[in-house]
Amino acid sequence: MFSMKLIPIQMKEYTYSLPEERIAKYPLEQRDKAKLLVYRQGTITHNLFYQLPDLLTDTCLLFFNDTKVIPARVTFEKGTGASIEVFLLHPVQPSPLLSIALTSSQKSTWKCAVGNLKRWPDGMVLKKDLGTTVLEARLTNRLTGLVEFSWTPTYLPFAEVIHAAGAVPLPPYITRAPEAADNERYQTVYSLVEGAVAAPTAGLHFTGQVLDKIKSKKIAVDFLTLHVSAGTFLPVKVENALDHAMHEEQLIISRKNLENLLLQGKKVIAVGTTAMRTLESLYWYGARLLREPEALFNIESFLPYHFGDSVPSRLDALVAVLAMMDNKNIDELVGQTSIFIIPGYRFKICQGLITNFHQPGSTLLLLVAAFVGPEWKNIYQEALANDYRFLSYGDSSLLLPT
Repeated sequence: MFSMKLIPIQMKEYTYSLPEERIAKYPLEQRDKAKLLVYRQGTITHNLFYQLPDLLTDTCLLFFNDTKVIPARVTFEKGTGASIEVFLLHPVQPSPLLSIALTSSQKSTWKCAVGNLKRWPDGMVLKKDLGTTVLEARLTNRLTGLVEFSWTPTYLPFAEVIHAAGAVPLPPYITRAPEAADNERYQTVYSLVEGAVAAPTAGLHFTGQVLDKIKSKKIAVDFLTLHVSAGTFLPVKVENALDHAMHEEQLIISRKNLENLLLQGKKVIAVGTTAMRTLESLYWYGARLLREPEALFNIESFLPYHFGDSVPSRLDALVAVLAMMDNKNIDELVGQTSIFIIPGYRFKICQGLITNFHQPGSTLLLLVAAFVGPEWKNIYQEALANDYRFLSYGDSSLLLPT
């Protein structure tokens, strides 16, 4: 097997005209009534999402991202009447691990994006009185956006405080304030592990009924975790995508994930770009372990393209990860990935993808183009011609290029 070579990616080739009215500002009332475009080996058909189980077979293995969105937008009101919005990005202290940061008490420091930063003087402590709880925020590094939070009562975990103080972190292209319905709809029905600041939106269409039908048809399912960061919305502002600084996200892989991936004869379908990035990162971690037995689970943006001419098989890479877990007697791996999947990437794990329709000139569109090739343009033109709704609250697609 051979690795990949980097070639310049001109972003002007990965854009399209998206009318503002095609961006879904609200979700459908019924999740599974969204449209579903199916691209199967060059042929496009149109369906509704609740028909998905009938479009799959028992040879499929679906991987879902079970991350849970936290209410990451916290607005503080100054005595002058000015509002300052603090958007949680990722924790720094007491630990960069979300599982620790969200359960910590007394204090927690996060890297944040701060709206109206110029109105927040150094040394000023912002307060948000929630009745039984008071949350305070202190800017500790203006340049890097570090904010230290403290609260009373101090025995409360940070997650509980944020749930009381924060709001749903809707994407920036949904130009409206969060509403009560977003608390439930901007969350997958199977969300479990708190830590995302953006939803894995491909999963928003699934209902309990659709999941039950998938299981009744003996279609295998499994759950992994990637805590989606706000970096998923960062536009690519450079002409050559290779100059873009890809965002890093935290992921969690279980022993069960590996055991399911090692089942013979299964077609792996990622539910969402985040699940796809997690699965492909897992392969590259195994490939690295075969060279560096003590390697950390940290997949850099361009590792796949710099790995060299010879890369291990999928089987060898996955077995290497499982062997490492056996040697260390662990059942779960926590890692980091900033893997950048762009046209020219050769997929190692995933053979299908369920995903929404993405922004022009985005890293998510690059991933789709890498997966289906130049046909992405026909797919998007077909969706636009058939009144599909786009982006996070929009319609869906099932991509099966091979």
